[in-house]
Amino acid sequence: MSKNQHVVPKGKEWGVRGESNQRLTTILPTQSAAIGRAREIAIRDKAEVVIHGRDGQIRDKDSYGKDPNPPRDRKH
Repeated sequence: MSKNQHVVPKGKEWGVRGESNQRLTTILPTQSAAIGRAREIAIRDKAEVVIHGRDGQIRDKDSYGKDPNPPRDRKH
């Protein structure tokens, strides 16, 4: 089963962490760089990217899995 990838703040940097993992997969200087890396992993694993803001709250989600009834993407 694929793990969703979370983009989380790490001090002044940003990390990518697999769901339910304690350790970060990678730490990057910007949120957009971390989103790009999380997207690469999610596409490969057919998972979801969960983007958190500086306050830790979920800001956005993008799915790259096989959804039999996908919602219409209103962001792009």
